[in-house]
Amino acid sequence: MTNNRAARLRQLGMQVLRFGLVGAAGFAVDIVIFNALRLTVLSPESIEIGPLIAKLISTTLAIVTNWVGNRFWTFADTRQSNTVREASEFFVVSIAGMGFGLGSLWVSHYVLGFTSVLADNISSNVIGLALGAVFRFALYRWWVFSPARAAAQHPVAAAQGTAPQRTEVSSRSTEPAA
Repeated sequence: MTNNRAARLRQLGMQVLRFGLVGAAGFAVDIVIFNALRLTVLSPESIEIGPLIAKLISTTLAIVTNWVGNRFWTFADTRQSNTVREASEFFVVSIAGMGFGLGSLWVSHYVLGFTSVLADNISSNVIGLALGAVFRFALYRWWVFSPARAAAQHPVAAAQGTAPQRTEVSSRSTEPAA
């Protein structure tokens, strides 16, 4: 294995680790909020679709937590200078990823009839989370926080809407003109 390839694998491994830790924080937010809502104001005894609403709210709060963590830690060196665009792309991917948790919960709770709190948590917070995590990491890495996009970005060019230009510094640039 070449040194360059080993370095890239180490970098990818660190990104996966950081993504996992940020995801764990988001998961904590998600599961606490989901269960607090599911067991109180959004219980299925009070509101039939309460578990789905609870999951929608808890996942949205987890997405905000994950965006901050991924932007400023996991993918800090490849984040975009256009924060609005990056946030928009992040939320599009996250909402699509939310579909895995909501879909798993819907199938388990409403199609298969597994309506206990434990079944709702396993379907949405284990199965849905695992499927969604793989989907989100791939799209965050290769689209939202793409190293190629970060390398090509130039803040002035992005603000003017022109093609980014790379600025190269050579050893001759410090020599006095003849």
